[in-house]
Amino acid sequence: MLVLAFDTATPAVTAALHDGTRVLAESTTVDARRHGELLAPAIESVLTEAGASLREVTAVVAGAGPGPYTGLRVGLMTARALGSTLGIPAYGVCTLDALAYATGSSEPFVVVTDARRKELFWARYGDARTRLDGPRVARPHDVPGGLPIVGIRLYEEIIGAVTGPEHPSAGALAGLAAEQLAGLTPEQAAAAAGLPEGRIDSEEAAQGRAVLGPPAPIYLRRPDAQIPGAPKKVTA
Repeated sequence: MLVLAFDTATPAVTAALHDGTRVLAESTTVDARRHGELLAPAIESVLTEAGASLREVTAVVAGAGPGPYTGLRVGLMTARALGSTLGIPAYGVCTLDALAYATGSSEPFVVVTDARRKELFWARYGDARTRLDGPRVARPHDVPGGLPIVGIRLYEEIIGAVTGPEHPSAGALAGLAAEQLAGLTPEQAAAAAGLPEGRIDSEEAAQGRAVLGPPAPIYLRRPDAQIPGAPKKVTA
């Protein structure tokens, strides 16, 4: 197994290579405006550091958000392109799941990321691997209280102290995906990627492997940019 993972759903452009046992290399740059410029060099960097080539990669994993439309699509389109070119499965994993996994927590908590427009994306977890609610988008006042909060340190005066990593780590994303893939049959792995030869044997198996899915974006609201409407008629 050689998993190439990356995430562009937040200001962090992060990439990592995982061999099924450990992270071989990881690169992270925080820059909210240069996802398209930074992702390819980050991928090249981790492959070079690990002494591997793209042809050796057995699966591609991208953070599926939620996140702003422009940054999010960079990672997902790259995952689809690499999967198609290399003839390997490409997966999407909720970005909040990667943040949760990085905590290693065995207790309930909430993960938050910046949704802009004075809102937060959030999800509630029973532990580092179990999402119980979300992802959702809400005003800071509406984020569930009474639990530790992990993620972006915005609106602490409203939601309380925030701990843990602010941005997702591709190393955690790759580790979570590798852990999931290790428990799947080839048919189940193909089904999770949305490939035609895939097969899930039962509803229970499908629910148990819900972390992995096709590389499709998680959008919780309309994008900021809108297609202009028809111009108004001008009358004399």
